[in-house]
Amino acid sequence: GFRCCFIMAAKLMKKQEFYYIISYICIPYILISKFDTMEKQKQTQRLQSLDALRGFDMFFIMGGGSLFIALATLIPTPFFQSVADQMHHAQWGAGFTVEDIIFPLFLFIAGISLPFSLAKQREHGMSEAAIYKKIIRRGITLVVLGCVYNGLLNFDFETQRYASVLARIGLAWMFGALIFVNTRTITRVWIVAAILVGYWLLLAFVPAPDGNGAEVFTREGCFACYIDRLLLPGRLHGGNYDPEGLLSTLPAIGTALLGMFTGEFIKLQKEGLTETKKVLYLLCGGAALLVTGLLWGLFFPINKYLWTSSFVCTVGGISMLLFALFYYIVDVKGIRRWTLFFTVIGMNSITIYLAQVFVDFTFTANAIFGGLTSLMPESAQPLFGAIAYIAICWGFLYFLYRQRIFLKV
Repeated sequence: GFRCCFIMAAKLMKKQEFYYIISYICIPYILISKFDTMEKQKQTQRLQSLDALRGFDMFFIMGGGSLFIALATLIPTPFFQSVADQMHHAQWGAGFTVEDIIFPLFLFIAGISLPFSLAKQREHGMSEAAIYKKIIRRGITLVVLGCVYNGLLNFDFETQRYASVLARIGLAWMFGALIFVNTRTITRVWIVAAILVGYWLLLAFVPAPDGNGAEVFTREGCFACYIDRLLLPGRLHGGNYDPEGLLSTLPAIGTALLGMFTGEFIKLQKEGLTETKKVLYLLCGGAALLVTGLLWGLFFPINKYLWTSSFVCTVGGISMLLFALFYYIVDVKGIRRWTLFFTVIGMNSITIYLAQVFVDFTFTANAIFGGLTSLMPESAQPLFGAIAYIAICWGFLYFLYRQRIFLKV
């Protein structure tokens, strides 16, 4: 078609004018084609399953838990009530729930992405010093954002909580990344083993000096809780302990490194190692971690508040199994259409986490959907309210997604 146009134009116009037409038509066409090719290459290099899994995880932070609780109110059957019970944190010493998996899964996912970003930085010629600086800056930034999330800008330092979810992610990821950059795979495995076993022995055989003989895995008798009472300034979230305390950050480094092992394995290129085989190996590894954690829990209770070593293995195994499932469906089989809802959330996960404190989505949801919700039966109103809240949050994130606005730390 272009050839016919050029022949006709050559006959009707002067040679010089014809050259102008070629430049005006062909050059933009070539540039656009090149841009599209680069975009397609960029998309194929990115693990889309990682964004989808991160969004799936953050969906529960964005109101997914409230949705299932409201569903149990509408349909009060034992099944839906048991699902709703999973949307609350387990009591101290009572094992774990789905709600307890959300936080470590996010840290695990952050670990998976490191080997890919690290390789990209090195391909672009970034020096090791610059890589260290970026890792440390990210860790410190998340600690500061965590303080802001907890009310730092109110300047009430006596009641300020300095430990936070974001600080736990920042510190655990930062130290895990520094270990990853400076060691070989086998060395990292031994480091994770040493951290988890050492943490177990420390808590099992060193009671809190102020525990008055309390059992070592209780709030009063646990050495990790004692360190929080001794060293953490301001307010502790649990009164006499903090679930994101200082000493329990050590096993959280193990969670981050488990994610980094997973990302490193997915990135591995080896003859005979197909993507399907990688999925099978991940399933086996996840199952092995899960069994190890459950068995270890007989001696070292699975406890999210202490981030016990058994908790690290159990939730690490579940996280690996979930990632293997998402990776197989999305990246190996290429079934991606269903992922948009979660991808929109996952690509701005930090944004929605912070925005729910600083933006009154509940007010907006009530202002837009409140009238419609009030027309529903009383038992259905919590469900419609939860759906409205999720819709407003997702609409906000979708606007950012369409504008290519992403908050990255």
